[in-house]
Amino acid sequence: MHPNNKHLKSYDFERLIHANPDLKPFVFTNKFQTKTINFSLSDAVYQLNKAILISDYGLTDYQLPKGYLCPPIPGRADYLHHLNDLILPESKPIKGLDIGIGANAIYPILAVQLYNWEMVGTERNKQSLEIAQNNINLNPSLNGFIDIRYQDNPAQIFSGIIEIEEYYHFTMCNPPFHASEQEALKGTQRKLKNLDLDKKTTLNFGGQSHELWCNGGEALFIKRMIKESKTFCKQVGWFTTLVSKSANLPKLTKQLDKLGATHQIIDMAQGQKVSRILAWRFPN
Repeated sequence: MHPNNKHLKSYDFERLIHANPDLKPFVFTNKFQTKTINFSLSDAVYQLNKAILISDYGLTDYQLPKGYLCPPIPGRADYLHHLNDLILPESKPIKGLDIGIGANAIYPILAVQLYNWEMVGTERNKQSLEIAQNNINLNPSLNGFIDIRYQDNPAQIFSGIIEIEEYYHFTMCNPPFHASEQEALKGTQRKLKNLDLDKKTTLNFGGQSHELWCNGGEALFIKRMIKESKTFCKQVGWFTTLVSKSANLPKLTKQLDKLGATHQIIDMAQGQKVSRILAWRFPN
C-alpha cells in the first residue's frame, strides 16, 4: 500500500469497537491468536467500514442498506494517495470528479477527510444517489464539499456533468468490470472458492447490478471514457480510472496514443489483490 495509507498496520479492533459498538459481535480471535472478522459476511464488512469511517476519518454516522457495494477502505484510500502524488504541485483548492459515486460514496468521503478536496460525484441510479446524499447530510464535516449530480444519459460519462468554464484537477473512476450479470456471478463464485467458502454465501462486498457490470465490461466502458475525455481536455488536468484486468491495458493505451494523449500506469497492491490506475492527459 501507499506509505501514507493509515491502514498499513493491522486493525485496532478495540478502538474500532469503541467507535462502532455494533462491530463487536463480529470480532473473534482466530487460530493465530489475532483478532479479526469473517470477511465473507457482508454485515461484518459493513460494520467494520462504519467503524473505520468514524474512528479514522471523522464521520459521525454512516448508513448503507444491505445489498449495496461495500468496498474495503484501505484500497480506496490508496487510490486517493496516488492521485495526490499525481496532481502535485497544484494550486489549491483541489477539485475532483468521481465517475459513479455509488451508494457508498466512499471516494468523495475519503477525499474530503484526507485532503480537504472539493468533490463532484456522478450517479445514474437515483436510489444510489439518494443513499449517498443521505450519508453526506449525516456528516457536517462533508457539507459544502461534495456535490452529487445525476447522469440521466447512460451513453454519456462527462457530457451533461462537466459544466461550461468548470475545471477539475482530476477525474477518477472505479468502473464496473464485468460484461454481464452471468460473468459477475462467475466472478463471485471464483472469489468464494478462493476463500474456501460455500457457493451459496453472499459475496462480502455486495453490490447492485449497475455497480458490478455493464455492457462490454470494463474495457468498453473505459474506451468510451477515453474517447469522450478528448472533448473535455481543457477542463481536466488528469483523467484517471482503475483497471482491474491487466489484459485490457494494451488496447487502452493504444487508443490513448491515437488520440495524442500522454499516459502512465500506476500499480497498486493490497495483499494478493493487484490493480492499477491508468492516468492520461492531453497536451495544451
